[in-house]
Amino acid sequence: MSESSFQDDVLGELGPDRLTEIAGLLGTDAAGARETVATTVGAMTGDLQEKAGADDDDGNEVRQAFAEVSEPPLQGVATLGGGLLGGGLMAGVLAKMSRPVAAAVSRKTGIPAATVSRVIEMLIPVVLAVFAKRAAAGKGTAAGAPGTAPGAAPGAAPAGGGGLGDLGDLLGQILGGGKK
Repeated sequence: MSESSFQDDVLGELGPDRLTEIAGLLGTDAAGARETVATTVGAMTGDLQEKAGADDDDGNEVRQAFAEVSEPPLQGVATLGGGLLGGGLMAGVLAKMSRPVAAAVSRKTGIPAATVSRVIEMLIPVVLAVFAKRAAAGKGTAAGAPGTAPGAAPGAAPAGGGGLGDLGDLLGQILGGGKK
């Protein structure tokens, strides 16, 4: 399959049943729901990329969340306290972003922000699943790039300097931003 956009992957992961549920929530048809989902996912990923590039606490949190998503899922008993698909930190980041994203999508589409927020709540687990699948699919590239310390702790923030290039590769791999 050729490389699809992140929005296409989210729509595929949603499936027709959840898309119909979103259409009902929005009071529209499947095409309208698809368009709203694509707009919402685009706003979410744009905000993630912007925050990941920031040199502040939010930026650090987003970079750490992407590092966590790119790690292999835990196995066995260790998974009992873990987040959804290894996206515990990322789920929190997405939840924090939901209000500003809902407001932006509302302004763009005219859909009430409260309704967009409900759509975002439905999308967060799907977005996490797509992040995990994209990270796993690219394991031979950015996520396991040379220069990664063999004993580095999973989900640890990159040490000062030099980590941003690998982060850019990881973001491009997961979000589909940086095509080579």
